[in-house]
Amino acid sequence: MGPFTAVAIYITIWWTVLFAVLPWGVTSHAQAGIDKGDGGDPGAPVDPKLKKKFITTTWISAILWVVVWAIIHFGLLKLPNLPSGY
Repeated sequence: MGPFTAVAIYITIWWTVLFAVLPWGVTSHAQAGIDKGDGGDPGAPVDPKLKKKFITTTWISAILWVVVWAIIHFGLLKLPNLPSGY
């Protein structure tokens, strides 16, 4: 696996994990009983805790990436050798 492929796989894993982590621990204004008034979405999170979720996403993605790397590196899953256009 080349460096470009490794980075592409990590970014794909990171975004997938982010969308899985985003709903963790979210309380909406409606669930908290807070009136948003006019123009506010009652389903908006009270405190989204994005920094914590980005950090959680990063370490989960790193662990998953190591697993994917090991599977590819030790030949448990072969990637096709595509011809380059150069």
